[in-house]
Amino acid sequence: MKYVFSITLCFLLQNVFSQSELEIKMFELPDVIFTKIDTPNGYKAAYKLMIKQPLDHTNPTAGHFYQKVYYSHIDYNNPTAIITNGYNKGRNSITEVAALTKANQFNVEHRFFGESIPDSLDYQYLTFEQATADLHRIRTLFGELYNGKWISTGISKGGTTTIFYKYLYPEDVDVSIPYVAPLNYEYEEKRIYDFLDNIGSEECRNDLTDLQKDLLKNSDQILPLLKWYVKGRNLDFNYLSLGEAYEYAVLELPFSFWQYGRDCSKIPEDADLTTQVEYLLEVVGLDFFSDRDMKAYGSHYYQSATQMGYYGYETENFKGLLNHLSYDPHPHAAFVPNKMKAKWDGTLTNKAAKWIEKNGNNMLYINGALDTWSATAVPPSDKVNSKWFFMKDKHHGTARIKNMTESERSVFISALEKWLEIDLD
Repeated sequence: MKYVFSITLCFLLQNVFSQSELEIKMFELPDVIFTKIDTPNGYKAAYKLMIKQPLDHTNPTAGHFYQKVYYSHIDYNNPTAIITNGYNKGRNSITEVAALTKANQFNVEHRFFGESIPDSLDYQYLTFEQATADLHRIRTLFGELYNGKWISTGISKGGTTTIFYKYLYPEDVDVSIPYVAPLNYEYEEKRIYDFLDNIGSEECRNDLTDLQKDLLKNSDQILPLLKWYVKGRNLDFNYLSLGEAYEYAVLELPFSFWQYGRDCSKIPEDADLTTQVEYLLEVVGLDFFSDRDMKAYGSHYYQSATQMGYYGYETENFKGLLNHLSYDPHPHAAFVPNKMKAKWDGTLTNKAAKWIEKNGNNMLYINGALDTWSATAVPPSDKVNSKWFFMKDKHHGTARIKNMTESERSVFISALEKWLEIDLD
């Protein structure tokens, strides 16, 4: 019993000492405020960080804001993963990349989202150059604490941020893993239209189009009913009218359908109107086009309209059926805050695409073959050692390492072990 007690006491003291040692190291870092939070399973300590960041990394006098980061520590000699979220980050969670590699993790909320918002939303400072400079500063601040290799990874827009981070700071990390990440070349990405015109069977695509036509033809009957629906959900429509929002939702249907791999056999093209509307609300919903969501995703839409590119909606199949939206130009899905003027500039995207083709080594691209965003994924290149995974029958929510085939996982793990110089279970 004395022996067991001594071992237990030593373990507890060692754990307390290591956490105190880490906190001492953090006290020495400039501009880092930390608060202890619940420690994830398998980790030794976790903190919510608020890191003082310049609004403009090229001009410190422009002001600053505090960026939220969830930090989970496991060991100074393990790899370290920096998670490049594209939006807000509401809670601490360990990604599958960090779990697989037993990595320390910095889960970074994107600037101008969540709690990482300056006093004044001056959108000139919401660029990918500034956002990746935020990541670089975090990497620099904590870089000397850890001896292992570094990984960056993100999902969707966060995956796009991973790509830009690799391009702008190629020496910061040893491995980059973008999930379901678009790299759009244009403000209105035409490759989306090509994808939607060819994905799945012709019968499935025709069923979706027929359903869209039915929903538009009967909008006079449907809109009065939707007024009660939005009232019950406490939704407001000022940025878009309810009529505009409804037509956007109908046009959005194929994009959302394939993005999350819906079942073609469940498309209710010949059903009654109630069933058709319920299906539309299930797959797309009206919330996405309400004032609440416009505000929540305003920064995302601004980035889409200025640097990231986005998608529009083909209207050629619906001549005479649209009462609230234009046919030409195509309605576009980037709803910039307050309908401000936003100038598209594809310079960064196109430079990054050309650089990555020839210089983007040690990158593992994970995409779902069903996902609409796979239309604008980074195309494979034989000029680099990177690996591409277009996972069959997987979509935006299921294209993950845990769902890889045995052969895909073998290639993925082999590359990861080689580039990180570690052995994985």
